[in-house]
Amino acid sequence: MKRETIQFCWSFGKSAKSHISILFLFISINIYAQQQYITQTNIKYYSDSVNAKDSYLSEICTLDLYYPQNVKNYSTIVWFHGGGLTGGNKEIPKALMEKGYAVVGVGYRLSPKAKAPAYIEDAASAVAWVFNNIEKYGGSTKLIFVSGHSAGGYLGMMIALNKAYLGKYSIDANKIAGLIPFSGQAITHYTIRKEEGIRNTQPTIDQYAPLFFVRADAPPMLLITGDREKELLGRYEENAYLCRMMKLNGHSRTTLYELQGFDHGGMAEPAFPLLLKEVAAITKEILNQSPKVIK
Repeated sequence: MKRETIQFCWSFGKSAKSHISILFLFISINIYAQQQYITQTNIKYYSDSVNAKDSYLSEICTLDLYYPQNVKNYSTIVWFHGGGLTGGNKEIPKALMEKGYAVVGVGYRLSPKAKAPAYIEDAASAVAWVFNNIEKYGGSTKLIFVSGHSAGGYLGMMIALNKAYLGKYSIDANKIAGLIPFSGQAITHYTIRKEEGIRNTQPTIDQYAPLFFVRADAPPMLLITGDREKELLGRYEENAYLCRMMKLNGHSRTTLYELQGFDHGGMAEPAFPLLLKEVAAITKEILNQSPKVIK
């Protein structure tokens, strides 16, 4: 698997060492430039029978798959777009392209055309599709990561922490290699509260809150938010509480980053390198644990 591990090793006064480092940099860039990627768009992730019953579902519930050509057992990042569960479109973030990974951009139903738990069910169905199909494209089911921004981060947290959603497809949510939400809502999403007549400043923790499903055996979690003073509503504090409760429940792999100086929308750009670093670290860890299964 090709991973981005370019290092700058300048050593003033030792020209040979500097030349070697520069040569390594150019070789690495050339390798990534030569890697070819394929994009397949508008793949329906529900079955034909489900699509036939709902025209809106059939139209919106598709995914785009971007993956490296002629590579085996690569990692896959499933990406859920933001938009408050009321807007947005599936996307393959440019920051995740040409990194040696597959990226899956997921479209899902939106409120008010759909109401909870429809969009959460869509997220689970899309991830189930990846588990059931990524090996056909060369990927590994042991290296599936779930991420997304804002509402997308919320959807990822819901299906990773509440095992019932993926369990419907006989998939153990603990098989997700890592969960990396960007400014995801840890309490019940404000759009769901709006659907139920609850104002967006009224904190609610119920069956639609990731916080309700904290548990020790969940996949590794990297929670990333913007500056607490610039974030949307109490997004940092929600994630800080989720982080603390995960640890109190015995989960040892929860980490929280606050990107100071960045607001809710602007935090995604500096968060992408953290996502890629986490994917690379967990991928290396899993590969080292299973050398005979994943080469």
